[in-house]
Amino acid sequence: MAYGAYLEFAKRAFSREGTYRPQVFTHIASVLLRVFLLSTLWTALYRNNGMQAGIPLHAMITYATLALLLDLIYGVNGAYVVREKIREGSIAIDLMRPISVPLYVFADTIGQTAFAALQIVPALALSLLLVHVDAPQSALHFGVFLVSVGLGFIVNFALDMMMATVTFWTMEIFGVQLMVQFMTSLLSGALVPLYFFPQGVLQRLALSSPFAAIYNAPLSIYIGKVGDDGLLPMLGFQLIWAVVFGLAAFVLWRAGERRVVIQGG
Repeated sequence: MAYGAYLEFAKRAFSREGTYRPQVFTHIASVLLRVFLLSTLWTALYRNNGMQAGIPLHAMITYATLALLLDLIYGVNGAYVVREKIREGSIAIDLMRPISVPLYVFADTIGQTAFAALQIVPALALSLLLVHVDAPQSALHFGVFLVSVGLGFIVNFALDMMMATVTFWTMEIFGVQLMVQFMTSLLSGALVPLYFFPQGVLQRLALSSPFAAIYNAPLSIYIGKVGDDGLLPMLGFQLIWAVVFGLAAFVLWRAGERRVVIQGG
């Protein structure tokens, strides 16, 4: 099948997401509420403890706000459909079709993410009514930030795909998925910057883990924690984990194809 077909899959996913308009307002309202609560929390913490890890309060509020906005696109778990298809047994039918199921899932996720990305514009505009968000350090930093967000998306998708593919063997991954989601939230920098971790081995491990390639990398670039000379190494760090996770997901999928178990008729 021509790759143009996967573009159509992405377009259909985009259109499909557009039918759930009430959910859009719910997402934006949720972001605004969390922006307000987090800004209040960080303001109180900084008032009592002063600047932390070389990150001033205005940069911390910017970091927290952008992390919530990025969650709109990183929170799209398109690979979830694979888990359901494996559990239902319908994955056997998909494997007989003249398409690559992983590429179909990726295209479908791209379509969902593109629609979710549109929500960032109104969410950011309304957030600016509640908090101050710093401008990027420079046009260069902003451009690299966008590239970094893309690489973080690939790392996150590959991780979701690996988790979904494990269902070939376990049929149920709820417990493991909760554990991985907790580790991702903690070690990716989605909750707090990894620079807040105790200096030493623990911080170095957190900053070099694959999870740091999701949130920490782009947000560090945006708020200026990464200088001009560190931009390419940071992108290289993300690219390495994108390739490693991508290859791991591919290997798991190929192995899983040989262990298809049909359940539920």
